[in-house]
Amino acid sequence: MSSARQGLLPKVAIPSGVLRRAMNLWPPFAGAGIRVTRMSADFREVDVTLALHVYNRNYFGTQFGGSMYAMTDPFFALMMLRNLGPDYVVWDKAGSIRYVRPGRGPVFARFRLSAAAIARARRATAGGARHEPTFRVLIVAADGATVAEAKKTLYVRRRSVATKVAPTTRRGSARAARARD
Repeated sequence: MSSARQGLLPKVAIPSGVLRRAMNLWPPFAGAGIRVTRMSADFREVDVTLALHVYNRNYFGTQFGGSMYAMTDPFFALMMLRNLGPDYVVWDKAGSIRYVRPGRGPVFARFRLSAAAIARARRATAGGARHEPTFRVLIVAADGATVAEAKKTLYVRRRSVATKVAPTTRRGSARAARARD
């Protein structure tokens, strides 16, 4: 994966309050009824809610599973990237969700990223290796009952190591250039 393709936003220091408000205006969240209700200044805690509306109910009148998964999608990668800083590449690598019971009203997810998880990522990637931690978040109803459990696996690598690529020539790859020399 090329770290150059990670875009501009990871390189810009956006305060957590501004990012929270912007995410609430982001069409995939706004259209699904997803709201980021809290984002800590250190990007280690995020709270998200999904209200039950006529436009996000499924055939049975309960929360649409795709909206519940969407409410878990970007947060662990965002939190890890903001805590590691611009010298790292962070991507969502895999995700899964297990539905436990129907969501018959608003549901909530609380994302927490521990200092230990950040330290493990730094240690694991110090020598240039990739790190693929898995995080778990529960989606709960207002009464605290678990509605779903989502797991997210991240891809983490130091940017300086990830971007070291042999230069290429106009006529072919770096390997071909070395062979010609």
